[in-house]
Amino acid sequence: MENCLSTAISSSSSPFSIFSIQGASSNVGRNFTKSCMHPPLQSCQLPKPFLQLNDRPKHLLNQRRSAYLCSGTYKGSIISAENQGWDLGRFLKTLYFFNGPPSPDKIVKFIIEKLSGPLPEESEKKMETTGYVLVVGATGGVGRRVVDNLRKKGLPVKALVRNEEKARKMLGPDIELIVGDITKASTLPSEYFKGVRKVINAASVIIGPKEGDTPDRAKYSQGVKFFEPEIKGDSPEMVEYIGMKNLINAVRESVGLRTGKLLFGFEDQISKELDWGALDDVVMGGVSESTFQIERTGGENGKPAGLFKGIVSTANNGGFSSIRTKNFSSLVDLSAYDGLELRLKGDGRRYKLIVRTSTDWDTVGYTASFDTVGGQWQSIRLPFSTLRPIFRARTVSDAPPFDPSNVVSFQLMFSKFEYDGKLNPTFVEGPFELPLSSIKAYMKDPITPRFVHGSSAGVTRPDRPGIDLSKQPPAVRLNKELGFVLTFKLKGEDLIRESGIPYAIVRPCALTEEPAGADLVFDQGDNITGKISREEIALICIAALESPYACDKTFEVKSVVPFSEPFTVDPENPPPEKDYNIYFQTLKDGITGKESLEQSAVAV
Repeated sequence: MENCLSTAISSSSSPFSIFSIQGASSNVGRNFTKSCMHPPLQSCQLPKPFLQLNDRPKHLLNQRRSAYLCSGTYKGSIISAENQGWDLGRFLKTLYFFNGPPSPDKIVKFIIEKLSGPLPEESEKKMETTGYVLVVGATGGVGRRVVDNLRKKGLPVKALVRNEEKARKMLGPDIELIVGDITKASTLPSEYFKGVRKVINAASVIIGPKEGDTPDRAKYSQGVKFFEPEIKGDSPEMVEYIGMKNLINAVRESVGLRTGKLLFGFEDQISKELDWGALDDVVMGGVSESTFQIERTGGENGKPAGLFKGIVSTANNGGFSSIRTKNFSSLVDLSAYDGLELRLKGDGRRYKLIVRTSTDWDTVGYTASFDTVGGQWQSIRLPFSTLRPIFRARTVSDAPPFDPSNVVSFQLMFSKFEYDGKLNPTFVEGPFELPLSSIKAYMKDPITPRFVHGSSAGVTRPDRPGIDLSKQPPAVRLNKELGFVLTFKLKGEDLIRESGIPYAIVRPCALTEEPAGADLVFDQGDNITGKISREEIALICIAALESPYACDKTFEVKSVVPFSEPFTVDPENPPPEKDYNIYFQTLKDGITGKESLEQSAVAV
């Protein structure tokens, strides 16, 4: 009867049951055999009531429907006779819209698949691993420690590296690698990052002593004794700014945006339209009829909106109207999000949203019902976890779980039927309409960082007025000589803050090879100096991924141990693990250290 349709033209004993369409079972057209599939269709001798018109003239019914479907109101009576004339033309038009013109090749292929393949409820779906944490700069001092600690936690990890051989030797033969270079956008196609949900970026421009260093960069890594530095390899602009831009563009779709992903509709200055078509109970012999159109001033505050409207009737055992999109040209990956949000103007009735993850026509639809409030614009959130696998109005208990990485189409439905024999308590025959301004994927609260970036303390200081450079770290004093390294680090930070991706920016003071475990100081505003171990920074970055308190925060961190004092740990009595949330909870929004630069600019 519904949820994607019932058997429109079928024969349990004939291979020509090629138009089996999801919904409840129906006896309408059971005897429509292959002898009726040759033109002219009008000459087919069909059993009543399949194509027989009742005593009421069909053109009167069509006139009354047209009066509503082509206007905003309908004042005629709703015909609910036991049997009414079935519209073959509209049925064929429906099939043509969604499936294209029939061809012998399509028919033969369909028959072979139906005879040899498993039923939808019996099919198994292989799902790719999702939820990877991508570590960028994974062979660096912080990056390799991030990889090691993530794997200790049992989390799936991918590493973005430039040198595969070096990465295998350093990280092990079983690490999943993406070979690419953030300075070269062509090496970072978005499909490489499918399944990546979070990113820790530990990539940084390479700085080393002018006098040279050991193969393992021991002089640079120790972080305490000063050596005259210089840039090695790519420039700060290429790594810290252009590299950041390339990386954000590569992972944006897979990690998601705080404001969600617009799938259909009109929002701010953005619009996204889909190819919707009516899919009513005509496919099972019914007479309900609907349409979907864009009303350029039909939304909130006179903005555009789509309008799903129609006339629903239970005649001929029908009882549903729906609109369905054509299959998307490519699969839509919504794994970064937690559900779908519909912005609509309710009418007090219960509707359904059906999401499909297969390009097949007659297949399981992942379905959620939702109630609306009459006359009010409202946002309806449907978590992916609430979508139930439905096939022909029945729950498929052994269906694979909903896979948000392979969304193929949407369907909106108003129906007499719920699932498993239940009825819609708000169903009333007659006209209905549902203005719809948008469908978007959303992130549920509390939102945690999807992109954690390891930057550097001092990024706002080179241009800060009144600062005593003699008391600043070498990178601040030598910013110009080092290719404006801190300036481009700050520009890279700004790209993250403007990207819409939920983020955390960690600014360590001077990095050392000392162990983690010292007491810490977290600060904001870019004022502190000191040292901190790479191991500690790796742990902080990992903890930030799971903390809503760290989301969209920028902060500096150092240990309380002075430069002049080495920090060691007794292996027999290691310090307790830290709860970094205690530190994250002290952080405030909007503090980056750029405030002093902006204030001075205003004063000038």
